[in-house]
Amino acid sequence: MTQAGAPHERAATVPESVEVAAYRERVRRRLVPPGPTDRLAGWIGPLLVTVLGGVLRFWNLGQPRAFVFDETYYAKDAWALLRYGYEQDFIENADQKILKGNLDVFASTPSYVVHPPLGKWIIAVGEKFFGLDPFGWRFAVAVLGTLSILLLARLVRRMTGSTVLGTIAGGLLAIDGLHIVMSRTALLDLPLSFFVLAAFACLVLDRDQARRRAAERLPAFEQGSIGPSLGFRPWRIAAGVLFGAALGTKWNALFFIAAFGVLTVWWDVSARRVAGARSPWLGALRRDAFPAFLSIVPTALVVYLLTWSGWLFTSGGYYRNWADTNPSAHFGWVPGPLRSLWHYHQEAFKFHTGLDSTHPYQSHPWSWLVQGRPVSFYYEEYGRGELGCQVEKCSREVLAVGNPVLWWSVAAALLAMVWLLVSRRDWRAGAVLAAVAAGWLPWFWYADHDNRTMFSFYAVSFLPFLVMAVTICLGLILGPKDASPTRRTVGATAVGCYLLLAALAAVALTPLWLAEVIPYQEWLDRLLGIKSWI
Repeated sequence: MTQAGAPHERAATVPESVEVAAYRERVRRRLVPPGPTDRLAGWIGPLLVTVLGGVLRFWNLGQPRAFVFDETYYAKDAWALLRYGYEQDFIENADQKILKGNLDVFASTPSYVVHPPLGKWIIAVGEKFFGLDPFGWRFAVAVLGTLSILLLARLVRRMTGSTVLGTIAGGLLAIDGLHIVMSRTALLDLPLSFFVLAAFACLVLDRDQARRRAAERLPAFEQGSIGPSLGFRPWRIAAGVLFGAALGTKWNALFFIAAFGVLTVWWDVSARRVAGARSPWLGALRRDAFPAFLSIVPTALVVYLLTWSGWLFTSGGYYRNWADTNPSAHFGWVPGPLRSLWHYHQEAFKFHTGLDSTHPYQSHPWSWLVQGRPVSFYYEEYGRGELGCQVEKCSREVLAVGNPVLWWSVAAALLAMVWLLVSRRDWRAGAVLAAVAAGWLPWFWYADHDNRTMFSFYAVSFLPFLVMAVTICLGLILGPKDASPTRRTVGATAVGCYLLLAALAAVALTPLWLAEVIPYQEWLDRLLGIKSWI
């Protein structure tokens, strides 16, 4: 009996082993789908569109030779940070003196500012190397704008598994007018956008790493209800550093931190569910959520505090010595500089919530996605013979308006993201919607409750995610790799036509983005007859 039964028992265990191995392989492929293998092309395409974007951002960067829009605040504040470590007031007519080369423009009093200092420190880097002139104060922001293109291209390539789509995403960002103008202007919104995008990229890398570890530990998931720990997560710490930098640039980074914090835990729930955990939510809450919080939030707060080092380690900043004359019965144990900094934040918050002055280029957030009221950063008119004008009247403008082909397709792309999330549970669609919600929706609260003055260029903070949405839709139009040749040809033709239209729109609007002197009638024609753009 023993000899007769042995072959039968061995035969019974082989199919079970093969079935388990096949099951685990299917799960591994779900957790870690194959990525693109064209490593060389994966760099060539993104680098080419980055070079294109760099040309558009650095070409004649020192023009117009003027303080454009709010550069009058941030460029001078950055120079003060270099000199004193904190913002200083300036004498009357300081702008005109600076443009004439006279840099002796400081007053003797600290300046009251309502934004954190990191964005101004970034502007100061260019001023350190190139001086206090338009090229100097725009240089570092243009660098971040150019790097954003490469970062987005490589990120979308990773998220979609397609070098073509990654290159398309980078190319669309490269020729978008809002991104070009914000990259060529010493404001804080482009650095904020860069840090948010970079932090998100770190979380995507963390997601991939966590899913690889889950794939390696499938037997442990099968044996328990919640699954094992996914180990040390260094990319989350890197994201925390970048979130701290974003917060140190503008406070509305808080909304991105909250949204992406929830998003990264949701990704862990998904990984545990796919890996076979019977209680994926419980597993994510017990194993992942608290470590994620510790990796991101305290790190971001420490980095944020470090961005105030110049103010903290000097004694002349605004409100710097407030604690010395305002003792506290309950918080006297807190060091004076930190209590003074907290008071500073309270006062700055009051300023932001009470900012309701009118401006001719202010707009409601509803109009941002169609560029209903773009902001004119600079406008001058010239007569014949002035600055190369060869007709009776010429115009020169810096108009912060996006590429209309891109922006007028955004609403449809976001609706498609909702469909992908609901019907396919597409994690990329969920990520895009979370980012857009964090960057866009809070402004509706400010508009309806605080009557806050706001501008359409604030949308640059979530612009890369709008480009992601459009690019994912272009991927759907292009069709899967295994589609029929006819299907792929039709899809490629449609995508090609879209990209051609976007390129033609960029050619038409480039003079308005780069402050070129053009005939007045030509300037009107390039505005496409849209009165709200004037």
